[in-house]
Amino acid sequence: MQAALDGIRASSLRGDLSYIASDQLEGRDSPSHGLDLAADYIAAQFRAAGLEPGVGDSYFQNASMLVEEPNFSNFELKLSAGDRQFSATQKNAALSLPAALDLQDEPIFKLDLNDEAAVQHLTASQVEDKVVIVEIEPRLRARFRPVNRMLRSAKPALVILVDKKGSTTTGRRPRQLVDTKETGGEPPIPRITITGEDAARFYSALRSGASNATASVHIAAPHRTPVTLRNVIGVLRGSDPTLRDTCVLLTAHYDHLGVRPDGPGDRIYNGANDDGSGTVSVMEVARALARLPKHPRRSIVFMTFFGEEEGLIGSAYYAHHPVWPLAKTVADLNLEQVGRTDSSEGPQISNASLTGFDYSDLTSYVERAGESTGIKIYKDAKGSDPYFTQSDNLSLAEAGVPAETLCVAFEFPDYHAVGDEWQKIDYDNMAKVDRAIALAMFLMADSEQPVRWNEANPKTAPYVKAGKQPREE
Repeated sequence: MQAALDGIRASSLRGDLSYIASDQLEGRDSPSHGLDLAADYIAAQFRAAGLEPGVGDSYFQNASMLVEEPNFSNFELKLSAGDRQFSATQKNAALSLPAALDLQDEPIFKLDLNDEAAVQHLTASQVEDKVVIVEIEPRLRARFRPVNRMLRSAKPALVILVDKKGSTTTGRRPRQLVDTKETGGEPPIPRITITGEDAARFYSALRSGASNATASVHIAAPHRTPVTLRNVIGVLRGSDPTLRDTCVLLTAHYDHLGVRPDGPGDRIYNGANDDGSGTVSVMEVARALARLPKHPRRSIVFMTFFGEEEGLIGSAYYAHHPVWPLAKTVADLNLEQVGRTDSSEGPQISNASLTGFDYSDLTSYVERAGESTGIKIYKDAKGSDPYFTQSDNLSLAEAGVPAETLCVAFEFPDYHAVGDEWQKIDYDNMAKVDRAIALAMFLMADSEQPVRWNEANPKTAPYVKAGKQPREE
């Protein structure tokens, strides 16, 4: 095992990342030619490491998707409350609608996330067929998530998200990816995000709950273009005759933000740390563990996702169409931003953190591996729980699989900026962290006991419930 860990080299990581985050791949947008080049490269590394193809004789899970782009022709959104009115424009509106929408003087229901009692007692009958308006702030995103799940089944006519500072729309492209296999079912709720001071003032002046406020909306059907995107999957087959049919996942997303459409200077979002660092770490750990003369008892599935930057799309696709049965998937360790040590919180050398630190005993495996490899695994009190819902681990968790994300720097200079380049990575530290990751994967895969959710933590309740649902073997 030590020989395998010693084979994890900074030079190898630098070589991989200098390509994955190069200008040639043009920011690995989902979809794009650069993303396809990255997928081909990752598959080639899995093949060279000796991993089995994850999907029959292929390393690719092909996902048929639709690129939906908003159609602003004859766009209208007017909100009225007595003598107060607000009209949105294309400049301050972001659309997410599955079809054309025509509403005339529909009643508005204001949902105030600051009102805990109103949120807790919200029922479907209160919002059914109404226009629900809610203000989104970074500090309230965790509270909005369960509300969001309820709204999906409540069937409001429209959800309007008010984002005063544009924090949810800045840097995001006006389009979305849609799973074609899901489009035949219940259509998603129409959503519009409106930004700016005027929108926030109109929202603030409304009375909570139902009122005399109304909305009139006219939006044309979105433009749709079919595309094929790929998750890349390789398998290290386990050695135990029984346990080899179960697996642990090591994952990261290999996409990023593409190219800024205009402006002076560098316009390529190279995404070296976010999340080229996680991608090349998956490859390097795969190489290391594949060198072991005897594999761990359970299988290890190495996977890189498309579309994380579009809203965890690739990981959600896998969770809905799993290659390996979810009932036999023991855990997922997801990797995000493991290369930069110049954190906004101060230098991060020889340590790492986990999201959902107290959510499962996956943490204990990583802690043990860290102790053996010189990496301190700590709980980031500010980031542990909020960031649990911000990365691909969430897709697996919502499917019931214990899943956490390992991160070295939650926040760092150049986050989602063109300056996130491969030259700024601390490769020696990343190699050391990757040795801890490799050992943690081995310990989980070699353990007779599966990873368990911490049911004593009430925040795990929805994930525990999902894990207890009947699932295909």
